[in-house]
Formats: sequence, structure tokens, C-alpha cells
Amino acid sequence: MPHRAEGTSAPALRGIDFSSRPTCRKPIVIAVGRLAAPQAGEPPAVELLDLRRLPSLDDYAASLAEPGPWVAGCDFPFGLPRELVQQLGWPGEWPALIHHYAALERTTIRATFAAFCAARPAGAKFAHRACDRPAGSSPSMKWVNPPVAYMLHAGVPPLLATGCDLPGLHAGDPTRRALEAYPGLLARELIGRRPYKSDERARQTDDQRQARERLLDALAAGRGRPGLALRLDPALREALLADARGDALDAALCLMQVAWASRQPRWGWPAQVDPLEGWILTA
Repeated sequence: MPHRAEGTSAPALRGIDFSSRPTCRKPIVIAVGRLAAPQAGEPPAVELLDLRRLPSLDDYAASLAEPGPWVAGCDFPFGLPRELVQQLGWPGEWPALIHHYAALERTTIRATFAAFCAARPAGAKFAHRACDRPAGSSPSMKWVNPPVAYMLHAGVPPLLATGCDLPGLHAGDPTRRALEAYPGLLARELIGRRPYKSDERARQTDDQRQARERLLDALAAGRGRPGLALRLDPALREALLADARGDALDAALCLMQVAWASRQPRWGWPAQVDPLEGWILTA
């Protein structure tokens, strides 16, 4: 698996909080940042420079075509469980599988996955990737709450179509790289299962804002697996706190995960990763 070449300038970093049906009210959010020199006595740092909001999938695809060098951590699954793929008789190589999956309608995906689950015993309805349980993530075949199967369907094909490099999965333009991130993994490490966001306005509380403050304080201190301190100006900090949906903060969490990966051999992938399923950063 390729990793950043020695002697080259560090790429820009992007953390992408994704929606499979983005709108102006619920856009895709990109946290744009870069690695920064550590201050005396402090851990290495990541500087958050900007928050971009993309109201459509076309805008998302256009962002992927922007010249590099950049590397993005994307909050959606890049692969499906091998057990599921084999039972359905779908292609067993990753690019062919993604092309097959992209050609399906969402209604077909839902019906196919629902039939798969219906034939299995209680407690084992879903198939899981090897990375799902260590990351604490939903199975990538889940089509509701959260609809990560649809997020894969909407998010991964544009990565292929625009020629991005997907380490471990598919070779592309090495100046535009993307990896799978999961902000919930880092959030739980820092504040446990304390709720810090809600898409429903009636369920957005002061306690959740306080949880977002705790998360930001922990990130600024460099706590957690990435071992990197988050730097940001007061206006950006307030933007992260004020977003009660948590999309901006989730993008920042993805930014921290991909910053960690940019400093690791093999982009942080363990040695034995199923190249059909992929891997979640820091799992």
C-alpha cells in the first residue's frame, strides 16, 4: 500500500461529514486543515482552517476533482462485508463490486438487504466487516438509522469516477487520496457515550452543547488515539459549538483521524485487512 513520500510537502487535510441526500439545510460539511508545527512542550498539532458546506452531491463530486495534494477522511463506509457479498453472488473484487453496487437502485438495495436479514437468526441479522466491531460502527449494509448503505452508494462511486486514490482498495491520483473515517469512534474515546448532537431540533439540549465543549477541550489538549492537538480560531470554535446537529464537529473529528493516518505507514491500516471490506481509520 502506498504512503506519503519522504521529502514531499504535507498534503492539505479534509474531514468530510457526509449525507447521502444533502440539502442546503443538511449539507455535506468539509473541515479543511493542515498539520502544524508543535509548540514547545505540546503534541504535534492540526490546524482547522475552514468549514465548507456542500448542498448537493454534484458539489461533493466537484470537490473531489479539485487539484491536490490533499487527503480526506470520509464519514461513510468504503466496503461491504465479504460474507454478504459472497452470499449474494456479487463481484468479489472491490472496484467491480462498487461498480455493481452503484448501478443498483436504493429500493433494490433495501429489498436485497432486508431479505438477507430476514433469513438469518435473531441477534445475527446483519453481516459485519472485520473493522465494524473494533470501531463500534454500524454494519455497512444497514439501510436505516443510520442509512450507511445509502451513504456508501452515494459517496464511494464519485471517488472512483473522479480518479481519487483509495489506499488499500484502488490506485488513483496520488495527490488526491481518500480514506474511511468514523467520528463516533474518536468521540466515544474522549467523552464516552455522552450525547453531543441531534438532527431533531426538539432534542437539541444545553447538555449536548456542554458535551461538544468537552470534546473540543479534549481535542485541543491532544487527547485520544490521534495524539494530535486541534488548533482553531475562536470563530471556528464557536461554529463547531453552535452546530447542534454535530455535522461540523464530526467533520473536525474526521480531520483528526486522517491527520493521524497521514503520519502512519500504510495510512494506519493493519497488515491483514480484507481488500474487499476496507478499514476504518484508528480502529
